[in-house]
Amino acid sequence: MDATAPAPDTSATGQAPEGVAYPKTIKSYVRRAGRTTTGQAKAFEELGPRFLLRYQKAELDAAAAFGRTAPLILEIGFGMGEATAHIARVRPDDNFLCCEVHEPGVGALLKRIGEQEIENIRILQHDAVEVIDNMLPEASLDGVHIFFPDPWHKKKHNKRRLIQSPLIAKLAARIKPGGYIHCATDWEPYAQQMLEVLSAEPLLHNSAEGYAPKPDYRPLTKFENRGLRLGHGVWDLVFRRKN
Repeated sequence: MDATAPAPDTSATGQAPEGVAYPKTIKSYVRRAGRTTTGQAKAFEELGPRFLLRYQKAELDAAAAFGRTAPLILEIGFGMGEATAHIARVRPDDNFLCCEVHEPGVGALLKRIGEQEIENIRILQHDAVEVIDNMLPEASLDGVHIFFPDPWHKKKHNKRRLIQSPLIAKLAARIKPGGYIHCATDWEPYAQQMLEVLSAEPLLHNSAEGYAPKPDYRPLTKFENRGLRLGHGVWDLVFRRKN
């Protein structure tokens, strides 16, 4: 696979149209406002050709993309990349394929990659659902990370939440036996939904009794620390693919 990428594609649309049933319109993102800083733009120019992958309707050659063979972890929606960069540093023997459509977030992670000399991250600035459907074959992933997805607080918007049975079924099929999916949220009703959806997937089993202790590799972000000081909870879920 050609591991180089052109200038970032900013043409992706946002959320699903009103009135369209969720299973027909799975999206891993919504449009967000934000400007790319000068430092982020410089990171795009200098590091994009190496660390940005081109979306294609063809199976990903991970060994070619990363320049090595190693366990492959998919991250869906990394925000500004703080946790992603930390995890990649503390797990240097794993490859991290990271999907995010928000251009300032992609630029911020590229900037971190340069500043922290991280080698084991590749970024796809594209809808993760299409990446899963078209680039990732079954049993190709060793793990999946989904941290703090949009909780869509209003009940009428709950159908837009990322963690729904159709997506989890897609992911479970692409995780190797013994591999894992790790989700985290700071919104308790969403945590309850995550637990229900993950528990209902026949290919997965819960690694804990209910919610899991926070794995050591996931850092506490500034936002999370602030929430914890205010008494807000955080819930981690770690499910594994059955053998």
